[in-house]
Amino acid sequence: MPPAEPAPPRRAATARGDAFAAVDLGASSGRVMLGRVREGRLALEEVHRFANRPVRVLGTLHWDMLGIHRGVLEGLRAVAAATGAAGPASVGIDSWGVDYGLLDADGALLGNPVHYRDTRTRNAPDEVEAVLPAADLYAHTGVQRMPINTLYQWAASRGSRQARAARRMLLVPDLVSYWLTGTCGTELTVASTTQLLDPRTGNWSAAVTEAVGLDPGLFAPLRSPGDPAGELLDDVLAETGLRGPVPVTAVGAHDTASAVAAVPARGERFAYLATGTWSLAGVELSEPVLTEESRAANFTNELGVDGTVRYLRNVMGLWLLQECLRSWAAEGTPQELDPLLRSAARAPGLRSVVDVGGSEFLQPGRMPGRIAQACARGGQPVPRDPAETARCVLDSLALAHRDAVLDARRLSGVEVEAVHLVGGGARNPLLCQLTANACGLPVVAGPVEAAAYGNLLVQARTAGAVTGPLPALRALVRDSVRLRQYDPEGDRSPWERAAARRAAGEHPTGRQRQDGRESPCA
Repeated sequence: MPPAEPAPPRRAATARGDAFAAVDLGASSGRVMLGRVREGRLALEEVHRFANRPVRVLGTLHWDMLGIHRGVLEGLRAVAAATGAAGPASVGIDSWGVDYGLLDADGALLGNPVHYRDTRTRNAPDEVEAVLPAADLYAHTGVQRMPINTLYQWAASRGSRQARAARRMLLVPDLVSYWLTGTCGTELTVASTTQLLDPRTGNWSAAVTEAVGLDPGLFAPLRSPGDPAGELLDDVLAETGLRGPVPVTAVGAHDTASAVAAVPARGERFAYLATGTWSLAGVELSEPVLTEESRAANFTNELGVDGTVRYLRNVMGLWLLQECLRSWAAEGTPQELDPLLRSAARAPGLRSVVDVGGSEFLQPGRMPGRIAQACARGGQPVPRDPAETARCVLDSLALAHRDAVLDARRLSGVEVEAVHLVGGGARNPLLCQLTANACGLPVVAGPVEAAAYGNLLVQARTAGAVTGPLPALRALVRDSVRLRQYDPEGDRSPWERAAARRAAGEHPTGRQRQDGRESPCA
């Protein structure tokens, strides 16, 4: 494991003012946020937001990386306008995990990265485990079995011309950083999502890379949060209007790592729920849990800021509701979210629940129909309207949150006194209350932009604008944002019965178990 001590400051914040720019890329949108540390508080301002829309080409679902890069440049242009001549003290980048781009010997991108929801990995887990058994794979990496993982994406594409021509593999936030700075590196927290890294050593697992024929020479040097990641290139400065030099600082490049760093907890007895398209539910540890029981429970060990381990289960999150909203809009019956949630709150609770981790919910399209089919298949009432469908989704998601929190507590031995719910789900009062009811624990909601807060705090600490370990950073978040607490209501026995009913209705496919070559930017 990397050392738990924070990196020492390498420059004074006063050299370029007190502003820091956070590029925070989500699966549906990107944001560029401007943060300032003043009088013991962190002020956060969204200066630019842009859509992140995948594109299907010849049957394959891709990310539009050039569109993402354009959105980042537009955001940095807004940062320049907001900060004037002083400019930002640094820039940090975080995004979702697992997806990657391949570069050729000249450093050019070999096609747009494939989206993790593409179907190419459908059979890859079984193919990999025929070479490296699941128990051995977990012992090496501690990562849960999900077909979206980088390991399986590589296994599904390793015979392609792109893979044969590749000289460098960069995960999405590291690819964005490379385009801004011309410097290659792979940040440790996002590397830990790949199922290729050993969480005990913080290095790539030779046993896993050999098993799938992945040349370790494709990997860029590893960086930890707080490490320097280069400076903005001259053409980026010209495009954005920023004055150089503008340093880029490695942060928790996996957005969940940044979000967990900003969880405003007091002490260590807490669970977290980083909510959005996915829900990442777990606890923070100092060492990974690599037991067979942990593997069977499909828990993952990802690295966090300051040498921590994010011990969590990856739960299909608000994706189901987002897809329902898209489907209803396409069908000509659009639903506004807030009125829909009010109607869902009045709908009968726990009437029908589904396994939100079911593989049938991974792909986009026709989500209300797939939810109805899952209810019918389990012998439960089929939702009759959007309100009942939304209530089914949120009840089911709260139930999944309950399972993950209870399992994390049992498997890790961490005592949990409260659940901190951060990210987009903190805006959803019904989800927050249902999660408190299901878990039987108080839920503290906020901040919504937790990933951006964590990104900015690592930058600010590196620059010397703030000091101290994670508890000090979390205290700064508590002092800077408004939080809302949801206390459990009612009897927990209906949740126990709903969990048993859901388990009885599961079906076999419903549970997602989840050479010396030259390299560019060497």
